[in-house]
Amino acid sequence: QVQLVESGGGLVQAGGSLRLSCAASGRTLRQYGMGWFRQAPGKEREFVSTINWGTGNENYADSVKGRFTISRDNAKNTVFLQMNSLKPEDTAVYYCAGSTYYSGTQKNYYQYWGQGTQVTVSS
Repeated sequence: QVQLVESGGGLVQAGGSLRLSCAASGRTLRQYGMGWFRQAPGKEREFVSTINWGTGNENYADSVKGRFTISRDNAKNTVFLQMNSLKPEDTAVYYCAGSTYYSGTQKNYYQYWGQGTQVTVSS
């Protein structure tokens, strides 16, 4: 019964920045890992970044390392994705994901998913 709600997507020019938020609500039995995956039209959903809720350990896809930063607010049960130096190839629907036992890069281990928020980067 955990619900994840993303916000913060939009249209931005190449080189610009966006900050995505994902708030977890409902019956949260255990938060172990949360993160972000994205899916462009005609492509598979791919890993972007994840964080271990307890330790703060972070994972990043090579394509976003150095440009994106994941963070969390424990009090608000919210995870953020700060996206800087955005490129047109970052255009996708960004999905928030959560797991009760996993915080790695494989999407199939995440049990909870938000509805997604569109990020469009113009050239």
